[in-house]
Amino acid sequence: MSSNLAEDENVMMCCAACGVAEVDDTKLKKCNGCYLVKYCGVKCQRNHRPQHKRECKKRAAELRDEILFKQNESSDLGDCPICCLPLSNDDDKSILMGCCSKRICIGCDFSNQLRETKEKLQKKCLFCRHPSPNSEEEAKLNNMKRVEANDPVAIYEMGKNRYFEGDYKSAFKYFSKAAGLGDAEAHYLLSVMYRKGDNVEKDEKKEVYHLEEAAIGGHPYARHNLGCREWENGRMDRAIKHYIIAAKLGHDRSLEVVKKNYTNGYVSKEDFAAALRAHQAAVDATKSPQREAAEESNFYGEN
Repeated sequence: MSSNLAEDENVMMCCAACGVAEVDDTKLKKCNGCYLVKYCGVKCQRNHRPQHKRECKKRAAELRDEILFKQNESSDLGDCPICCLPLSNDDDKSILMGCCSKRICIGCDFSNQLRETKEKLQKKCLFCRHPSPNSEEEAKLNNMKRVEANDPVAIYEMGKNRYFEGDYKSAFKYFSKAAGLGDAEAHYLLSVMYRKGDNVEKDEKKEVYHLEEAAIGGHPYARHNLGCREWENGRMDRAIKHYIIAAKLGHDRSLEVVKKNYTNGYVSKEDFAAALRAHQAAVDATKSPQREAAEESNFYGEN
């Protein structure tokens, strides 16, 4: 065992194509696909490609799965920056501030509005303290400032507005830019556009790619949709993994699917119990007296 390990280490210290050793005047670079072998230059990497291609693709797929199936610590929405509690997966239970692109839970927002009204204070953003806009035009101007500052959340929101207006060309442009900046929501809506063919050719590979990127970013709905995709393709084991990860993020529909598949024998008792506990913990973590008061007030509509 130890001799094989030493042999592997020696291989990694020399070019996989020509065998030149890594010394002071020769620096080797790892293969960007699998990170298993090194090359002294582009020429050697090209020459070795036919021999290495299959192994490289296999290892690259393994590395991708390691990232893809890692349990997210939280959803893509993260925590409220005021109370520092996790935000609910329900968008109606948080407010996006156009001046700074911070999403604040309705509990903090409602408490702040009560305070401002009681003390007759000027209405301001609870996070950045920017005065609340007095008109729709002023609100749009604030949003545009964030877009021009390359704020991925603001860019995504601009794309979402264009999308629901039916301007799919502009929406795709904004979503692509926001996705390039790491916005999980943008990746998710790009997957929707590739699935429906909204101003783009329907492309299942691109749809799945953007679903995966969104899922890696903690998007529970994208994770659930990946589970549906894998199930349709007959890869039940992968589908179940996606459903369990989404359920542990507090996604209700995924938990229902996990429960159903536990009944059908596809999910073990241990995995179902773990998913159930984690789901409840994720939901409970989003609760607070302030948030409950905001919901009971119906100030944000029926919940």
